[in-house]
Amino acid sequence: MKHLKTLLFASVLFIGATSLTAAQSQIAHINKQELIKSMPAYTQAQIDIEKMGKTYEAEIQNSLKELDKKLKQYTAEEPTKTNEENQARMQEVEGIKQSLGEYQQQAQKSLQEKEFNLLKPIVEKADNAIKAVAKAQGFQYVVDSAMLIVADGKDLMADVKKQLGM
Repeated sequence: MKHLKTLLFASVLFIGATSLTAAQSQIAHINKQELIKSMPAYTQAQIDIEKMGKTYEAEIQNSLKELDKKLKQYTAEEPTKTNEENQARMQEVEGIKQSLGEYQQQAQKSLQEKEFNLLKPIVEKADNAIKAVAKAQGFQYVVDSAMLIVADGKDLMADVKKQLGM
């Protein structure tokens, strides 16, 4: 009876160790952010976003220059104008400042939307390639290695890049 218990215990340990080894071999990893940054479409998206940002920046700088010019003119002419005219001019300047602030917020929102719209298909393409490679190689789990401290499993980066034609 004691021999049977020992044999049963050893069998359970062997099965547990075997399934643990099998589970470990079903896990792979990839640095998804690195993959996305290496994709040609990502580089083009960054160029487009940067170009749009520079356009907004130039428009904002031009508006600021015009505002500064108008403010200097109004300040220089202030002694020759009536209080009502000076107050109206200051209200105009404040209105321009407010409009400029709203434009800056809208530009930022527009840039964020553009970035999201450009990057979404790139991320989806990377995800689909990762899934295809993982399925083809029999991996049940793929974790992002950017968050891992130890990564002894298979790194899928080269295989996924190959899947993407890179």
